[in-house]
Amino acid sequence: MIQIDGSTGEGGGQVLRSSLTLSVMTGQPLRIFEIRALRKKPGLQAQHLKAVQAAAAICSASVEGAEMGATELIFRPGELTSGKFHFDIGTAGSTSLVLQTIFLPLTRANGASTVTITGGTHVPWSPCFHYLDWLWLPYLRQLGLDAELTMEQAGFYPQGGGRIRAKIQPARSIQPLTLPERGRLRQIRGVSAVANLPEDIARRQRQRVVSRLGDKYPLNDIRIVQLPAPFKGTVMLLLAEFERSQCCYFALGAPGKRAETVADEVADAIEAFMAGDGAIDQYLADQLLLPLAFADGPSAFRTSKITKHLLTNAEIIQSFLPTEIIIEGQHGEPGKVLVDVGVVV
Repeated sequence: MIQIDGSTGEGGGQVLRSSLTLSVMTGQPLRIFEIRALRKKPGLQAQHLKAVQAAAAICSASVEGAEMGATELIFRPGELTSGKFHFDIGTAGSTSLVLQTIFLPLTRANGASTVTITGGTHVPWSPCFHYLDWLWLPYLRQLGLDAELTMEQAGFYPQGGGRIRAKIQPARSIQPLTLPERGRLRQIRGVSAVANLPEDIARRQRQRVVSRLGDKYPLNDIRIVQLPAPFKGTVMLLLAEFERSQCCYFALGAPGKRAETVADEVADAIEAFMAGDGAIDQYLADQLLLPLAFADGPSAFRTSKITKHLLTNAEIIQSFLPTEIIIEGQHGEPGKVLVDVGVVV
């Protein structure tokens, strides 16, 4: 049984989610303790509990300790199966993070799967749906993984109520990735969206981005969108496309937060990325590490920033797999990531 200290590294839900993914993928039973020990509310919250239940559902796992607030969990995976799955988080917990917990294992299943998840689609501290659809999924396809994502309705914090659907195909193998540099900037495109709010807010977000970045970079096709949703919310997202890579940043509205502030957060993030030499953004670097640990060969890429999430993910992966992960650079600075795959399970 693999023993994982949940206070490792960033000490949050990522330790749990990555451990669940790896347990299902490798068939190794897992005991994780001190779950989310470094968070204000330690232990399993609704989103994390749903990730446990989702991981258990796709492999008929035996689970001990899966209850709200639990700080210790034992997870014994069974046989991985494809199917139609539906998970309702019941709060504005991140649908993206629950999906990412089970996505990679389902590409190893014996057939196609459909996963529907209800909860938050555009909430803080997690990749929003558009980030998954515009950046994460295209990179997974580049690695040889095949899926389709749709958002039936958006869900914002604090009410949630959003719903996403993923159709995941089985994959024979995962291709390695080599991205030492990004090349020339081709364009920046994006979306300025509102739900149940005046469209003028989306226009103000867009205009602020244009005034900040329009004279410096080739902006193209920044769409103003009304999102179907049961509650109010706004999002501004930009995708920068280079010759060899892409990066993506977004910001969310909140009560009392001006549209210009939302746009400034995104513009600041894009300009910080452009000032460095990273090929991919710091969030994608963390999210690609797990699939690349199962690739058919070694990978290497340059990221805009080495984060605690990246360092933590590397540590958890190496607890399960004979994979050497080397991260060159300092925390908070640009760096190079090397994934030298050992034995593929």
